Amino acid sequence: MNADNLVIDAGVPGPAELRRVLGHFATGVAVIAAHDGTRPLGFTCQSVVSVSLDPPYVSFCPAKTSTSWPLLRRAGALCINILAEEQREMCRGFAVSGGDKFAGVEWDRAGNGAPALRGALAQIEATVELEHDAGDHTVVLARIGALRAAESGRPLLFYRGEFGGFSA
Repeated sequence: MNADNLVIDAGVPGPAELRRVLGHFATGVAVIAAHDGTRPLGFTCQSVVSVSLDPPYVSFCPAKTSTSWPLLRRAGALCINILAEEQREMCRGFAVSGGDKFAGVEWDRAGNGAPALRGALAQIEATVELEHDAGDHTVVLARIGALRAAESGRPLLFYRGEFGGFSA
């Protein structure tokens, strides 16, 4: 890395600067989904991370402004769907508030009853164990119950405010 490109500022960064700098960290994209007994629910999330292998935990961070997360929390059983590169438009559909996010989306019930999206690279069935307040987001710790992954496919990635793919 060229040192001329690196800018260090000792001040407290604002939201725009945080987005600009942290956007350089490419992340995978997932749809967190649940079923409330009447309808499927879900939202796009890029903050999914493996936390522990024993016991098996995963974490994700919904925004406090999310209208979907309180509904998913009440449902309890979740399916974290790791999206494939060709699911970009589906991802965008789950990122907006309101409307029927599942319109035109093919899915099956995972073993725990939550929606498992067809075409996803992987699915992680989980239950919420802990939530922690973290500024304008909530850190959710969920225990993994079951998981599965496709043998092929390429991930959908989020980098510098845009969706894209991976090439080796």
